[in-house]
Amino acid sequence: MTIQGRRHWVARYPLNLPVQLKQEAEAWAARQGVSLNQFILWAVSEKIGALNQQLDDLRFPHITYRRGASGQPQPVLHGSGIRVQTIVIAAYHWGWTPEQIAAEYDLRVDLVQEALAFYTAHRQEIDLNIAAENALADQDA
Repeated sequence: MTIQGRRHWVARYPLNLPVQLKQEAEAWAARQGVSLNQFILWAVSEKIGALNQQLDDLRFPHITYRRGASGQPQPVLHGSGIRVQTIVIAAYHWGWTPEQIAAEYDLRVDLVQEALAFYTAHRQEIDLNIAAENALADQDA
């Protein structure tokens, strides 16, 4: 495959995972409908992208940034692809409890609470993302 005149090959790398971590990764991969290899590739690229952009807030270890369809980085829950703003909308616009959100999106309650705490710390950023998405939806209507 050629990208901008450079060749990129897939490099093989043997990976030893603790049994429990491998089982959890397999479970998450199955939930996402991807292979374990794809899930690990996704997780590593997500982490490297966040480190390169230095966007991650170390106070929220389960939140990272990933580029969405718009090309803009969006905060998401690690390994799930669920955007923080989705959780915020469920909590503040639909009035769902953290337990209801966790059940609906197959998440742990503590992850939902971390996403809501992230929102409190990054309210302006998330509110701008929600407003921009609503403006696009209004244009399409």
